[in-house]
Amino acid sequence: MSGNVRIHDLPVSQRPRELLEAKGADSLSLANLIAILLRTGTKGRSAIHVAEELLAQFGSLQSLAQASLDDLRKVKGIGRDKAVTLKAAFKLACKMAEELRNETPVLDTPERIVELLRDESRDFQVENFQVLLLNTRRKLIRVERISQGTLDTILVHPREVFKAAIAASAAAIVIVHNHPSGDPTPSEADIKVTRDLIRAGQLLKIDVLDHIIIGRATEERRKDYVSLRELGYFYT
Repeated sequence: MSGNVRIHDLPVSQRPRELLEAKGADSLSLANLIAILLRTGTKGRSAIHVAEELLAQFGSLQSLAQASLDDLRKVKGIGRDKAVTLKAAFKLACKMAEELRNETPVLDTPERIVELLRDESRDFQVENFQVLLLNTRRKLIRVERISQGTLDTILVHPREVFKAAIAASAAAIVIVHNHPSGDPTPSEADIKVTRDLIRAGQLLKIDVLDHIIIGRATEERRKDYVSLRELGYFYT
């Protein structure tokens, strides 16, 4: 076979666009979804084959989203236009997550908090310590990024956390940070920071509702996060 292999060269039952139209986007594999963005393949290889190679080389959507244009173009079949299209698609996903923040949702469970921040957290390659500032109805005022650390270390001072909360007239806060390793298990430092912030919040009459650590789910660990409140650290 010579020339670029187009998706329309495939049998109808294997065409991602037709599958999406007939069965919905949720029914498509990651390779099929990426193939729709790529549109065409390269000599002797369809867009689906190129998409599968992208996933195999980068290992995860998170790594793929973090890849530079130059790194993407190292994959056979990915030129400038395809690399730019992929970067634009991932950036749109981040922008959508930002829009969801601005809809001031009620954040009264760890699941809702993680849903709000999950997509952005996947792009972080180092630990980022964020504070969700909430009003009396547990609705989001804004997300404040307090500090950014090295691969697995962040420095957090209660002064910086509550300075933002006081300025926003927040009634409560939720602490959130990510573990780039993917394992959300709290460290001793995480537990100490949590206890320090709880004590400071009590003095300032600002409730510290939870400290959530976002990682990645695995076959052994179904949830991609932990809640220190659920683990019992808020009751000691």
